[in-house]
Amino acid sequence: MRTTERLVLRPFRESDLEPWAVLNADPEVTRYLGAALTREESERVAAAVNAAYERNGYGFLAVERRADGVFVGAAGLSREEFYPDDLEIGWRLAREYWGHGYATEAAASWLDYAFREAGLPRVIAVTDTPNVRSIAVMRRLGMRFDHEAVLTADGVPFDATIYSLKAEEWRR
Repeated sequence: MRTTERLVLRPFRESDLEPWAVLNADPEVTRYLGAALTREESERVAAAVNAAYERNGYGFLAVERRADGVFVGAAGLSREEFYPDDLEIGWRLAREYWGHGYATEAAASWLDYAFREAGLPRVIAVTDTPNVRSIAVMRRLGMRFDHEAVLTADGVPFDATIYSLKAEEWRR
């Protein structure tokens, strides 16, 4: 579990499953993430996230607002098929929590873990090229444009923009 000034980053709980499913069914939230997920798919993702965290010590954990315990989404580090040699930072928040700095705050905590605790040389972030909101978060985190690529998710190609941050840049 990690904490920031306003957030708790922790494994998913049973009480998170309903708001997590609602978030994953919102077409605006999933616009750049592929198809919306069913309740069952959302639950499988949460279970897989918790198992990965248990196994690795990092993951795409639930994000809870400290002030009132409200579930706002998920954020964290994961190893994805596109770039298996790198850890990818990511976030997915319910739409009502967009624009409050939660994604940046949660991701910054995970970058701190990646560079200070795990000793990683770099972390990447991947998004669908038109997803300007995620690119803005990447820039606020100090990440820099790395490259563009055509990637395939669930058999569907998409134009991706990849940002990266090296440990020595994070320490500055």
